Amino acid sequence: MATSGPTRLPCTAPAAYAETVEPPTLADPERLARATLSRLTEPGDAGMGRWLARAAATTVVECIRDDRASEESGLDPGRLAAYRARLPGVDPVADLERVCTRGGRFIIPGDTEWPSQLDDLGVGRPIGLWAVGTGSLRLLALRSVSVVGARACTSYGAHVAGELGAQLAELGWVVVSGAAYGIDAAAHRGALAVGGLTVGVLACGVDMAYPQGHAELIRRIAEQGLLLSELPPGENPNRFRFVLRNRVIAALTRGTVVVEAALRSGALSTARRARDLNRHTMGVAGPVTSELSAGVHALIRSGAAVLVTDAAEIGELIGAIGEDLAPRRAGPVLPRDLLEPAVARVLEAVSAAAEGSSIGGVARQCGLPPDEVLQRLYELGSLGFVERSGAHWRLVRRR
Repeated sequence: MATSGPTRLPCTAPAAYAETVEPPTLADPERLARATLSRLTEPGDAGMGRWLARAAATTVVECIRDDRASEESGLDPGRLAAYRARLPGVDPVADLERVCTRGGRFIIPGDTEWPSQLDDLGVGRPIGLWAVGTGSLRLLALRSVSVVGARACTSYGAHVAGELGAQLAELGWVVVSGAAYGIDAAAHRGALAVGGLTVGVLACGVDMAYPQGHAELIRRIAEQGLLLSELPPGENPNRFRFVLRNRVIAALTRGTVVVEAALRSGALSTARRARDLNRHTMGVAGPVTSELSAGVHALIRSGAAVLVTDAAEIGELIGAIGEDLAPRRAGPVLPRDLLEPAVARVLEAVSAAAEGSSIGGVARQCGLPPDEVLQRLYELGSLGFVERSGAHWRLVRRR
């Protein structure tokens, strides 16, 4: 992970935003409360998730503020004290306005745009998702696939991820990844290159660009897709936030494809999350000598992932039954393959020597009567496989 911090993105709202998604009302009490909680907690906070399963977010915030949360929350006093200490510095209205000026919104459970598949995360479900970009997240997620892998990928991995991103976009799939270096970036760029939609799930605020070298890529994703984050605007990434971000990628999509991953890789955590959530998990094989493919090979070998080689195979696995079928793969059909069995036996019995074979010699080799052999030889002669040379028949030499 780079040591330099994220870059703040310019304050520009996509022109198509107003045409596709109606911005939520900022004054909605539940939205304000959840925006507040996104400042107080870290992504995937199971304790907060259990509390929110029993009470509205407005009630949770009031309990924290009034110091009467110990029994209702089920949380230890130390954690509640930490929440209470952070609360005075939180301004949810400012956060919501800050994201709205960038053409964004804060999506919470119960919104029309909320993808119900995120509920599969249970108590680890996001409190809400900060989003910048066009289109409805719920609709985009219905036909989406995540492509993940190593940051320090090989040229092979980058090529495959770019091809998959482009192919999936051309088949109408939305490509989801983490906007990181390596495989993530290649998949995003592949989708963008063919005019496809792509979603970047960030481990920092949606108004930040991390890594800094991807500032332009992240800007393009916001214009031609969506940027998502559980973290409020201005928040910086850390190692744990990257890992927690992966569960959203896994839950949001129909399936996850791992292109390259070492035996210890964050991409494998996304694949395991996808498997645990009963999503399709797929892997792309690499050279058996490559350490960056060892993790993918282990997934495939253990049965935790299905081998795929292109977007058509991915679509067949995660798409609609009978509609997203991959073309059947087969080697080239040779003229010999079309011969009837008896004719093929005669052809195989003709000597490859220059003088060829007599009818009796062919009959002995293929085990058929001489009269039938003669008939088959004339058929083969008509098809251009053999020719007669005196009393013998020989193979026609093809260029």
